[in-house]
Amino acid sequence: MSLRAYQQAATSAESPRETEFRLFTQVTLALVEASRLDPKDLLGRVPALDWNRRVWSVLALDCGAPGNQLPKELRAGIISLSIWVNKYTSEVIRGREDIQDLIDVNRMIMQGLSARNEAAA
Repeated sequence: MSLRAYQQAATSAESPRETEFRLFTQVTLALVEASRLDPKDLLGRVPALDWNRRVWSVLALDCGAPGNQLPKELRAGIISLSIWVNKYTSEVIRGREDIQDLIDVNRMIMQGLSARNEAAA
């Protein structure tokens, strides 16, 4: 079996929470790598920051979509976090804030997703 076929099979067997966890793992690792660069190295840091911002934007759009099954309070919280991530990311790019706070928020989300995955198992 080729690597690509294995990846497709693994992805199709994941629950939505497992997929979200995997995505947050990937984007958070990219942020960690970016955090190791000089804050003035925008070419090195912005791709990870932008990817993280886009992930959060998609989550907010999904939470605002009609028919979203998540509880209203959880959707509102995710949308609020997305707004914060968007604004805070701009401050990180400007050199006014530290990237670590974005990493910490993502890790907290990953802990929540992990706890839900364990509870579902």
